[in-house]
Amino acid sequence: MNKDYLKKIIIIIFSTINIILINSFHAYGFPIYAQQGYENPREATGRIVCANCHLAQKPVDIEVPKSILPNSIFEIKVSIPYDKNIKQISGNGKEVGLNTGAVMILPEGFKLAPKKLLSEELKEKTKNIYAQPYSTSQQNILVVGPVTGPKNQELVFPILSPDPMVSKNIHFLKYPIYIGANRGRGQIYPTGEKSNNNIINAIYDGKIMKITEIADSNGGYNIEILRNNGESYIEKIPKGLQLKVQEGSIIKANDNLTNDPNVGGFGQDETEIVLQDPNRIKGMILFFIITTLAQIFFVLKKKQWEKVQSAEMNF
Repeated sequence: MNKDYLKKIIIIIFSTINIILINSFHAYGFPIYAQQGYENPREATGRIVCANCHLAQKPVDIEVPKSILPNSIFEIKVSIPYDKNIKQISGNGKEVGLNTGAVMILPEGFKLAPKKLLSEELKEKTKNIYAQPYSTSQQNILVVGPVTGPKNQELVFPILSPDPMVSKNIHFLKYPIYIGANRGRGQIYPTGEKSNNNIINAIYDGKIMKITEIADSNGGYNIEILRNNGESYIEKIPKGLQLKVQEGSIIKANDNLTNDPNVGGFGQDETEIVLQDPNRIKGMILFFIITTLAQIFFVLKKKQWEKVQSAEMNF
């Protein structure tokens, strides 16, 4: 095998891999793609960058313990509600179920718990949820997605809390936690291109002269529009979108030519968690015990005093 032939094979392999990656990119809205464009997923304004691609606003809920002990594993549950009956348009125009994903920003020192330390119950809860750090230098920021299937409305993150006795930068304080979660595909790719998950609008005033359905595998429609100045142009409609116009319709610039295919959206929320000092808990328990015993002895002493008073009165 000569060198030129080997070089051609290598080029073909890398080209194939590149095509697969590009098609995967256009098929879904991965929260993980925020890693490619943003060093930090939370902007100075507090907005999480997923909102730049997922333009519709949707609710999200986060559940965390009120307090947690150092060097312990706990779970954070993120709820991403949506109607399971609705379908979204995939990159190839077919209807598919909604995928979900999330970005979680934890306090410094908190990180994803190693799988080997998880309990069997927690392993079951996190099955098929593959979370990973945002970067090697930001272990406290986690990303997950896309998560598909009927159980993707609840994402569980197993978290390992830090130990202030080991790291001097960690203290027993109250810390904020930020979460951003999306359901469905975005409207804009990180490259700035629009996805097919958008309304197609008319560019100019005019009249719909002809609508031609594309018969090849790409599908969709070609709409011939005659402008008011006498010029005509073709508006291409991707596969999967439903037309809101017909031949002979009079349109104005920015009028909707198709329905709104977006059924998903993005939401963010925040909460707080306390890294609790075990000595405080021990002190609190000791205080309760002392207080309880003091109350008991006080009652007993009062009963004893009442008996003495009663005996003196009888005497």
